[in-house]
Amino acid sequence: MGAAPTAERVSLLLGLGVLMLATLPRYLAAGLETRQSLMLMALAAVAIATLVQWRMLDDEARARLPGLLRRLGLCLGTGAVGMTAWHALTSDFFGWELIASHGATLGLLLHALWLWWRPVRA
Repeated sequence: MGAAPTAERVSLLLGLGVLMLATLPRYLAAGLETRQSLMLMALAAVAIATLVQWRMLDDEARARLPGLLRRLGLCLGTGAVGMTAWHALTSDFFGWELIASHGATLGLLLHALWLWWRPVRA
């Protein structure tokens, strides 16, 4: 339980927050108010955890965070492009809500795998 906060953890938490935000339009379009409410409550918890982790970072870790956020943005964009191509090839209908949700999921997965595979250099 005593793990030190890292910039990588903060970037993953921010990505999780983006992912949770990206699922909200799907719930809104489908009329799933209960799921939407639960997602907003979970998003608040993730936001608080992210803020606490960010405040606990040392200066060296905070200096690495912009590079990690650029990497996260690249992965989220790649995820959106990948899911657009996938749904264009395999589905007869897909909306922007589905692309946003699935693209953010793929993007966060790519970001996590990239962090695991090749850590950011200081």
